[in-house]
Amino acid sequence: MKRKMVEIVPGVYMVGGPGVSNADDCCIYLIESDDELCIIDAGAGKSAGLILDLIKKSGFDLDKVRFIVITHGHIDHIGGLKKFRDSLNAQIIAHTLDLPAIEEARPELTAEAWYGVKYEGVKVDRVIESDESFKLGNIEFHCIHTPGHTPGSISVYAEIGGKKILFAQDVHGPFFKEWGSDKQQWRESMQLLLELNADVLCEGHYGVYSPAAKVRSYIESYLQKF
Repeated sequence: MKRKMVEIVPGVYMVGGPGVSNADDCCIYLIESDDELCIIDAGAGKSAGLILDLIKKSGFDLDKVRFIVITHGHIDHIGGLKKFRDSLNAQIIAHTLDLPAIEEARPELTAEAWYGVKYEGVKVDRVIESDESFKLGNIEFHCIHTPGHTPGSISVYAEIGGKKILFAQDVHGPFFKEWGSDKQQWRESMQLLLELNADVLCEGHYGVYSPAAKVRSYIESYLQKF
């Protein structure tokens, strides 16, 4: 099967995840702005090389990747991080509360046993302590601490082409004590995301939702469930 990246809006693409790369991967997103690139999450690892090849074959220069944002420390989001780190000259961004998973590779936190993948810890270059922003070309990205699924979960949003795009991985949970999950924190985080009134939601496993009414409906459906 020929793999293709999926354009979400101009300059935003899905480059990994079910139907694009290995089915174990979370949805992986690529953003382009002023000849600079950012990747959000790294997948489970088995198809990390395939994802990089797909980006390259789609006409993008891997040397232009400036940032890799890790939304949280589960293996389906960080398993490909070492390959990305070794292949790209990019700054890795993640929240301090998920460093025990990302840097220390604590298996009860990475959930690596779920996927049969051995994870090797990777050093984070820019550690987020609270809510922070960074610029990619002419776009400002906002990293919001949205704990609940894990203690250091973050969501990322930006205005791109006149639309508010929200990268909120794993809105759907799940929640396990050994990960440090907290449903009350998660509910508060989801309310925060609703207040953004995003036009497009790029979720962690279940694809893309738009317009704003569908984004709201999707998030609210899980608030009702949990």
